[in-house]
Amino acid sequence: MADHLVRFDTAPAPVSVPTGTLLSDAAHRAGVDIQQPCGGQGRCGRCAVRITDGTVRRRSTLRLSNEDVEAGYALACQSVIEADVSITVPPQEKIERRLTTDRTAAEVQVPDSYDPAQVQTVRRVRLTVPPPSMDDQTDDWSRLQIALRKQVRLTEVGISVMQLRRLGHILRKGEWDITVILDSQAWDCPDCPVRLIEFKPGLMEDRDPLWGVAIDIGTTTVSLWLVDLISGEVRAQVAEYNGQIARGEDVISRIIYSSKGSGAEELRDLVLSTINGLLQSACKQVKIDPHDVFKATIAGNSTMIHLLLGIPAQTIRLSPFITAVNHIPTLTGRDVGLDTHPDATVDCLPGVASYVGADITAGVLSSGLDDTEKVTIFIDVGTNGEIVLGNKEWLVTVAASAGPAFEGGGVADGMRATRGAIEEIWVNGDTYDPSYRVVGSVKPRGICGSGLIALLAELFLAGVIDKGGNFNTNLDTPRVRIGEHGPEYVIAWASESGHGRDIRLSHVDVDNLLRTKAAIYAGFTILADSVGIPFEAVEQVLVGGSFGKYINVEKAIQLGLLPDLPWENFYFLGNTAIRGAYQALLDRHARERIKDIANRMTYIELSADNTFYEAFTSALFLPHTDLARFPTVQAALGAPIPQ
Repeated sequence: MADHLVRFDTAPAPVSVPTGTLLSDAAHRAGVDIQQPCGGQGRCGRCAVRITDGTVRRRSTLRLSNEDVEAGYALACQSVIEADVSITVPPQEKIERRLTTDRTAAEVQVPDSYDPAQVQTVRRVRLTVPPPSMDDQTDDWSRLQIALRKQVRLTEVGISVMQLRRLGHILRKGEWDITVILDSQAWDCPDCPVRLIEFKPGLMEDRDPLWGVAIDIGTTTVSLWLVDLISGEVRAQVAEYNGQIARGEDVISRIIYSSKGSGAEELRDLVLSTINGLLQSACKQVKIDPHDVFKATIAGNSTMIHLLLGIPAQTIRLSPFITAVNHIPTLTGRDVGLDTHPDATVDCLPGVASYVGADITAGVLSSGLDDTEKVTIFIDVGTNGEIVLGNKEWLVTVAASAGPAFEGGGVADGMRATRGAIEEIWVNGDTYDPSYRVVGSVKPRGICGSGLIALLAELFLAGVIDKGGNFNTNLDTPRVRIGEHGPEYVIAWASESGHGRDIRLSHVDVDNLLRTKAAIYAGFTILADSVGIPFEAVEQVLVGGSFGKYINVEKAIQLGLLPDLPWENFYFLGNTAIRGAYQALLDRHARERIKDIANRMTYIELSADNTFYEAFTSALFLPHTDLARFPTVQAALGAPIPQ
């Protein structure tokens, strides 16, 4: 098999690859980052590059026009190297986290009853170890165990080889006075195993901080809280986009990518790089070394946890949709690859099923759903749309395959909620002209999820689109026109935008948004029907997820995304997963509650439910085929919509 030279304009040197190598793989070898939000399936068109010399074999030209192909463009994930070739890589999308202060760190209240001596698994013990002598030649490790047994009444303590290598030096450096960091899941059980994490020479003060981190690995965003385990205070909050986005915007795309070559290893490296970068940033704020972090709790959906740990995730997307594991054994920082203390305790919280993971069990805990008598809906609005219905007595759950549409994916001018994103929009019912608010108060570059929800509802109420999502092309406005992909609505003209192009919403975009909202509402319907509860009996709706925090509830009801309930019944809780991870980090009883929540949840697999398709189809309209379900929308329209 022949080798060929591939030259990238952004790489310092060409790479040699054999015939048949994917262009995207050649880029990876050359150290060139080409984003593949669809996971290399050729669906998104975002990995297009330009061939400036030589040729490649294009296996697919989806998302490329004839003019694009004639100009030399090819999809990196769908093009094969068969000769020497030179390639120009367009500037890749730069993700900038929004910096507005009201949307970053939030005040976190330490539980009033927090007493680390009673509920914390990590403890600091000050020991005076009798030194050896010619008359007492007990080995160092046995000597330390005897001290633990006498002074703290511990009978079984485990230690890593790494710590054994340091033990003699630390004992002598501290002149036999040392401070030991230990972890036990059951301190009230003297015979239960205890694990030694670290020891330091000298006797530390009892009030000196012990550090832990709570982590939420979201499909889009990774959040990390640095916590003083002695006081319970959150001392730093940091967040960043999940580096895996470049290889897939949704979990299915990432699972597919992970099954190709070294994809799984690459995705693991990307998320570890994100987490460890956040850990460095948080520790820098309080001027400590990341190796001083002795405990971590991790929440995340099932796919994110599998990819983090390098566990094959392919069975998650294949019938009958089974995870490799839902309850992860306790691990160490070394096991996971975290830049914490190598022997730090790492607790990946338990999930329920392939598409209901630890982010939901943690969210149910922090929302209080498992402890209320009210019939409650809890929904985490993200790329998957997990929904839980129940109260303290019972819990049922589904995962609606929402996809990334409400996070800007699958929409031509969609984008994440970063600088330049239209986040709120209104449409004049007489002129059909929009007015909008942009993140960062700059010229718009696209529209994010909260803006898309508002826009779809506004276009419907203004009569620009009908209940089926079809555009009224007879309106007296230049904003409704026929575009490359059919009818579309121009949100901002090129002269008004930040990139000099029209920002618009097409009929194809509307179809994607309708499918997303229909999947979520169908999930509500299936849950309610499964337990025989009408929506009117639901007493509160708890909305989790950082995206859910910015949803306009009125607009979400008007397009049929959320059930038509009184506005005061909706509570927007922000990132419930990280709060649940924080509670589990502090309190072993909270951790046991999460385990109990996971065990008590009844999971309904929608693909196996014969009524889901009917519920989904009925919800594909604005707001629904059965308008009686949405009396406030009917009132806003002034009359029932003809059936």
